[in-house]
Amino acid sequence: MRISKVFMKCVSAANLTRQIEYYSRFSPSPLSIKQLIDFGADACEQTSFAFLRHEMPVRMANIMKEINLLPSPLFQTPSVQLVYSWFSRSFTELLKYQNTNENDENILKSFTKTLVGIRNRHNDVVPTMAQGVLQFKSFGMEPLNNQNVQYFLDRFYMSRISFRMLINHHTLLFDDSKRPAQSRHIGSIDPNCDAVKIVKDAYENSKLLCDQFYSGCPGLEISTHNSQDKDEPFGVVYIPSHLHHMLFELFKNAMRATVEHHNKRGSTYPPLNVLVILGKEDLTIKISDRGGGVPLSKIDLLFDYMYSTAPPPHEHRARAAPLAGFGYGLPISRLYARYFQGELNLLSLEGFGTDAFIYLKALSSESVERLPVFNRTAFRNYMDQPGADDWCAPSREPRNILQITGRPQMRRPSHVRNERHSPRSRSVNLKQSLHITTT
Repeated sequence: MRISKVFMKCVSAANLTRQIEYYSRFSPSPLSIKQLIDFGADACEQTSFAFLRHEMPVRMANIMKEINLLPSPLFQTPSVQLVYSWFSRSFTELLKYQNTNENDENILKSFTKTLVGIRNRHNDVVPTMAQGVLQFKSFGMEPLNNQNVQYFLDRFYMSRISFRMLINHHTLLFDDSKRPAQSRHIGSIDPNCDAVKIVKDAYENSKLLCDQFYSGCPGLEISTHNSQDKDEPFGVVYIPSHLHHMLFELFKNAMRATVEHHNKRGSTYPPLNVLVILGKEDLTIKISDRGGGVPLSKIDLLFDYMYSTAPPPHEHRARAAPLAGFGYGLPISRLYARYFQGELNLLSLEGFGTDAFIYLKALSSESVERLPVFNRTAFRNYMDQPGADDWCAPSREPRNILQITGRPQMRRPSHVRNERHSPRSRSVNLKQSLHITTT
């Protein structure tokens, strides 16, 4: 009996590998917000089922191939193994619907229930993967190249955002128990997303945390500018939860920096200034604080995973919402902005404060998913070793100028010393010294 179970487990693992290999050969099909909202306005559950039962395995297989390329010490950590087991189980569950009848009501209901189960199973993917990277570093192994970590985690978490986007959109459209009554939303998309209202909501939610941790909080001042029509509200077609996530993270960082910077001075807290601008192509939100800023040498580190200016949270608090923690807040917020072709940038003045910019596409037809695809280029990014830097690195200690200037000069070749130094002879001699052949 035991041998039989082991055999069946090996057969199942081999079949899973073949299926992952098969579906990873397909490229994901990116959707625009316009496509999603046009479909949702006259939604057909059979069409959504037919699309998702193929697209979801394709997206999962592409990122699972990349998980398999992680260094063995990292891949074998308990946390990464747990994440991979979640993906394997979800991938297997989706394969059961490949050859089913899309007109069968029971199949459609079962599929929607399966999607909800997958979403719930993957709720803790972000903190669990973060623990895996921490476990890998704590083993005393050779540190993983930071550029490769950044590359993988950006793609991994972007895939997760896309999974949840498709699942949420489908369940909100076709699951009666999840569909809000009298909602203007079409699935997870708001056709008239009020950016100013979401700014205020995100500020209030962040304020609750700041008051809890610091017993105080900076105020909020909002300015708006609509370059298209000054009398029209700031409505764009977007996903409110995504925008709220970005703003909430930026407000948390701005509040923490402001309170800690001005507590040392014993002064009151200057307000956070928010500017919302709607242009022809972009909706731009700028959040300005006076939290002391960040030196130029650390700006890029703010978007590195595992970098945080605060102590990491304990494992049992991984699902909580502390004011600071793993250091994943800004990188993942930037992924939310980039998911539909937007961007999130920081500009800082050390000693004064920081400006954070969120750029979103104003046109839903240009807001197209940005999805990772596993191909030869991606494969090389995991296989290639970083080469030597082709720029001089500054020395940490100043060098002795006298020693530098006292070095003997490099002697020129004899044929160069003996030639007349006319412009033409210098050009010919230079070519000869460099062994350049001219025709």
